[in-house]
Amino acid sequence: MKTRVLSGLIMLPLLIILVLGGYVLFAGCFVIGIMGVREFYNGFREMDIKPNYGIACVAAAALYIINLFCEKPEWYMLWFFGTVLVSLLYLFNIEHRKLEDAMATITGIFYVVFFSFHVTLVDQAGPYSNMVWLIVITAFGTDIMAYFSGYLLGKHKLCPKISPKKTIEGSIGGILGSVILSGLFGYFFMPEILMHCIIIGVLGGIVSQFGDLTASIFKRKMGIKDYGHLIPGHGGILDRFDSVLFTGPMVYYYICLVIGYMQ
Repeated sequence: MKTRVLSGLIMLPLLIILVLGGYVLFAGCFVIGIMGVREFYNGFREMDIKPNYGIACVAAAALYIINLFCEKPEWYMLWFFGTVLVSLLYLFNIEHRKLEDAMATITGIFYVVFFSFHVTLVDQAGPYSNMVWLIVITAFGTDIMAYFSGYLLGKHKLCPKISPKKTIEGSIGGILGSVILSGLFGYFFMPEILMHCIIIGVLGGIVSQFGDLTASIFKRKMGIKDYGHLIPGHGGILDRFDSVLFTGPMVYYYICLVIGYMQ
């Protein structure tokens, strides 16, 4: 536990990126995306699957450039098409490539690069840009509260074949922690949408655990314990941000489809 807590303190400087927002957060999301997808691809290589990291980097750069200079949504659709097309063209070296190589390339780009990109989109959501904090609150808040709830009260296994240490009690504690923290954030910083913050706390508490469990499934199938060794006690970048990959899109689409619709 000591190593985990000390490593968590190392992550605190990342909060500065959220405070600064704008281009700093934009650059931070891009860096996390390309570092995370590299870790993800390294896991596939343990299975003798060879995704193309170069394609992922070009796709990530194109996505962020589109966000900077192109306002029409059709550009994002072109990005989707181009990403899939180039990843499939990777198979044209048919004697040295397997179908899994292209599928892993596409999966990494969308799962890591595109999902994490939603953090930037929330930061650009005008009057709701402060809700970028809810991405972190629901992801890390759930993780921390689930860990301590499970450590103190955990008796019943949640998904033993996926993550043996996770418990039902820890899961419930994580959701409650997310709701409380999100509610406090809404009460002090966005009281006009307090109820939405609480709802996001509930959804985030659930979705973030799906993100964590999904990452665990990938690691089990890949035969690895952690995606990397960058952060002692936490593994790599992807080990730390696996929940954010799910909470980021959840918060963004909640803003667009629920709050936006109700206005």
